[in-house]
Amino acid sequence: MMEWPWNSAAEEIAALILFHLVLLALVQGVTEFLPISSQAHLILTSKGLGWQDQGILIDVALHVGTLAAVLLYFWRDVWRMGRGLAQALGGNVDTGARLGLQVILATLPLLAAGYFLIDWVVHFRDPLVIGWATLLFGVLLYAGDRFGLRVRRVEHMNFSSALWIGLAQIFALVPGTSRSGVTMTAARMLGFEREDAARFSLLLSIPAILAAGTLESVRLYEMENVQLTQDAALAAGLAFLSALAAIALMMKWLRHASFTPFVLYRVVLGAGLLAFVYWGILPSALS
Repeated sequence: MMEWPWNSAAEEIAALILFHLVLLALVQGVTEFLPISSQAHLILTSKGLGWQDQGILIDVALHVGTLAAVLLYFWRDVWRMGRGLAQALGGNVDTGARLGLQVILATLPLLAAGYFLIDWVVHFRDPLVIGWATLLFGVLLYAGDRFGLRVRRVEHMNFSSALWIGLAQIFALVPGTSRSGVTMTAARMLGFEREDAARFSLLLSIPAILAAGTLESVRLYEMENVQLTQDAALAAGLAFLSALAAIALMMKWLRHASFTPFVLYRVVLGAGLLAFVYWGILPSALS
């Protein structure tokens, strides 16, 4: 029998926790901004490996790491929006201020829905819900990408379009939907270029992740759990590195190709999950 190279049970447990965090960080970083639902993958990773659900706290720590990645990748847009919003206080509304206001407007529906529905949607962290959401919103992504025009850029965004994209973002409260996926779908249906649909979607992730991260950071501070703080910091750092690579690769891909590979992945994953649930291989509280 092979012996574990650990000197004690405590070291073995620490190594397993480290492996858990590293894997979750990689999953989060790679899937957060791709239209395939990071939340679903985090839940399925834990369930598939028989781990206890990592909980919302570590989920948000991973999101904070990906927030740093999107801020770095789109630092020019972030700088233009910040500078524009500051100048708008003096009555000078430029393109940066307008984009910033559109991002804020598109965020309001999600914040309102999250406030009223958060206690309800936590019950949807279930393989059956994830399977159906992954499949159905994958088909919608294909329809939006296949039939949507490609005539508009982010610079052509108006407040009406921003609001519609923001309303679509509410569906992201359901695991498996994908916040980035549903906002890219809405943007494509409104006629935005693929790269610009992704660009606005990723900019829209900034206030959404920031709001969730701020709320959970307060909870983390109140818990005064140093080890949990260290674990969360490690997870955030690893998620940052993998997310930055994923963003760069996706944006490069969308300059020359379609969302079809993401759609196919979602259809296979969603159909597979539903088959596993209905065959009784994967337990579901809703089936």
